[in-house]
Amino acid sequence: MPPSSTLDAAAPSAPVHREYERRRDDRRARAAHDGSLARRISHARLLVFLLGMVVAGIVFGTQRLPGSALWPPALGFVALVIWHDRLLRRHDDADRAAAWYDDGLARVDARFAGRGTSGERFRDPEHPYADDLDLFGVGSLFELLCRARTKAGEAVLANWLRTPAAPEALRARQQAVAELRDAIDLREELALAGERVAAGLHADALTAWGHGAPPAPSRLLRTAAFGLALASGISFGALFAGVPTLIPWLFVLALSAVLAAANRSRVRRVLRETDAPARDLELLGELVAILERAELQAPRLVELRGLLRAEGETASHAIARLERLAQLLDARRNQIFAPIGAALLFTTQVAFAIDTWRARHGRALRLWIDAVAEFEALASLACHAYEHPDDAWPVLVPGPPRLETRAAGHPLLPESRCVRNDVRLDEAQRVLVVSGSNMSGKSTLLRTLGSNVVLALAGAPVRAQALRLSPLALGASIRVGDSLQEGHSRFYSEIRRLRQIVDLTAGPSPVLFLLDEVLHGTNSHDRRIGAEAVVRSLVERGAIGLVTTHDLALAKLAESPELHAANVHFEDALIDGHMHFDYKMRPGVVTRSNAIELMRAVGLEV
Repeated sequence: MPPSSTLDAAAPSAPVHREYERRRDDRRARAAHDGSLARRISHARLLVFLLGMVVAGIVFGTQRLPGSALWPPALGFVALVIWHDRLLRRHDDADRAAAWYDDGLARVDARFAGRGTSGERFRDPEHPYADDLDLFGVGSLFELLCRARTKAGEAVLANWLRTPAAPEALRARQQAVAELRDAIDLREELALAGERVAAGLHADALTAWGHGAPPAPSRLLRTAAFGLALASGISFGALFAGVPTLIPWLFVLALSAVLAAANRSRVRRVLRETDAPARDLELLGELVAILERAELQAPRLVELRGLLRAEGETASHAIARLERLAQLLDARRNQIFAPIGAALLFTTQVAFAIDTWRARHGRALRLWIDAVAEFEALASLACHAYEHPDDAWPVLVPGPPRLETRAAGHPLLPESRCVRNDVRLDEAQRVLVVSGSNMSGKSTLLRTLGSNVVLALAGAPVRAQALRLSPLALGASIRVGDSLQEGHSRFYSEIRRLRQIVDLTAGPSPVLFLLDEVLHGTNSHDRRIGAEAVVRSLVERGAIGLVTTHDLALAKLAESPELHAANVHFEDALIDGHMHFDYKMRPGVVTRSNAIELMRAVGLEV
C-alpha cells in the first residue's frame, strides 16, 4: 500500500485516506497491546495454577493450612481466565477492524479486485446488462460496493444493482445512505459483528424453521405441566422435611410421567429442530442489537428499526429469550440434574416454551433478517459514498426519458486514469452514434454511462460531477459472446439480446439502450440495414441510447430526422510508432482508423 505521503493532498480521497489510516493504525495498536497483555495474563494464570497446586499439597498433604486457603488461588485463577478470554476477543476484534480499514484503503486506491466478495453467484448471462457492465465477478461493481457480511445482505445489494428501484424507494435510500455515510463507528461495529455472523447464519433455514412453526401448546397444557412440577417439588420438599407425603408425591410423579409420555413426540421434535436455529438466532441477535441501539433519523432507517419488534417486545429481547431456553435444554444432558429434571417435567416445559416462542415470533424472523439485510446493503452504499466524497448524488426527474451527465467517469477506474465526458440524451437528442478507432474509448463510454445509471437507480452516488435522469430501464449489448453449450454463435446471441432490449420497451419505464458494435458479426450491408431497423424500432418505442460502430456507414443514422440522432467520436494519434488516446468525446464522425497502425505496432507485416 502506498504511504499517505504519496497522495495528492488536494485529492478528494485524501481526507478519507488519512482517516482510514489513523483508524487502522489505532486498531493495530490496540490489537498489539491486548495481545501482549493476554500473553502476560496467560503466564500469570499458569503461575497462579502452580501456586494453587502447592497450596493444595499443603492443605491436603501436611494439613498446615486450612481448606479456605484454596479460595484465593482458585478465585484468582478464574478471574485470570475470564480476563484472558476478554483480552483475546478484544484483540481479535481490533485485528479484524484493522483489516476492515485496510480493505477500505484498497478501495479508495482502486486496489480492491480480489480482496472482497465478488458476487459470482449472482451472475446471470440472460440478464439484460449485468455481464455487460461488470456488475459481478472479480474487480466488479459489486465487489467495489459490497460490505455486507450476511448472505441475505449480499442478495439485497445484488438485487438493487440488477433491478432499478421506483423513485420513492430511491429517495428513501438516498436519505438513509446520506445519514449512514459519516457513521463510521456504526459501520465498523456492524461489519465486525457481521463477520462473526457470516460463517454461521443460515437465513433460509432459519426462515423455514420460523414459518414451519406448529400450533403452540394450549394454556391448559402448559398450566398442567407447571402445576405438576410445582406439586412434585413441594411434595418432595415436604417429604425431605419429615412430612409423610410419599404417596401423594408418587401420584404426582405418575401423572407427570403420563403427561410426558403423551407429549414425547413434541419434545423429541423440539430437541431435533431447535439446536441449529438457536445458534443462528444468537448470531443474528448481535446484528439486531446494533441496529436497535443506533440513533437513526432517516425515514427508511426508522422503518427498518421498527421491523425489529414483535408482540410488544424488541427482537433482541425475544432472541435472547430463545437463547436462554436453548441453553436450558442443554441442562438435560447433565446426569446429576437428569432425575431432578424428570421429576419437574423440565425438558417438557422448556419444549412447550420453545414451541410457544416459535408460534409467537416465528413468522417475524423473515422480517428481522430482511431488515438486517437491507441495513447491510444501505451501509455498503454509505461506505462507498464516504470513500468517494467527490461523487455526486443523482437527481431523478419526472417526465420524458432523459439522461444528462457532466464529467462522468467509470466507477471502477482509479481517479488518475479516469477520463470524464459529458453526455446528454433527451427528446431532442435521443440517440448518439459513437464512432472511433480501436481502443479509443467507445466501449468504456457505454460502460461508464451504464454503471453510473445502475448506481443511480440503486440509490448510490455516481462517478460524475452531476447526473440528472428520469426513471429508466436499462438494456446493453456490449459483451455478448457465443455459447458452446447452447450452440449459439455470437451473432445469434447478439440478436437475442437485441430482442430482449426491444421487449423491455413494453415495460413501465423508458429504455436506455447501450449497443456496442451493433451487429458487427455480419456483413456491412446487412449490418447497416439491421442496425438502423433496431435503433428505429427502439426510438419509436420511446427509448434513448448510444450505438458505437467502426462502420462509418452507420453514422448516416444521424441523417434520419425522426431518429433525433447525433454523431460523436473518439480520436487517436500515432506518435513515435505508438498509439495515443485522450478518450475525450468530440462532436461529429471520426475521419480515420488506426487498425493498420495497430497491426503494424504489434509486428504484423501489413
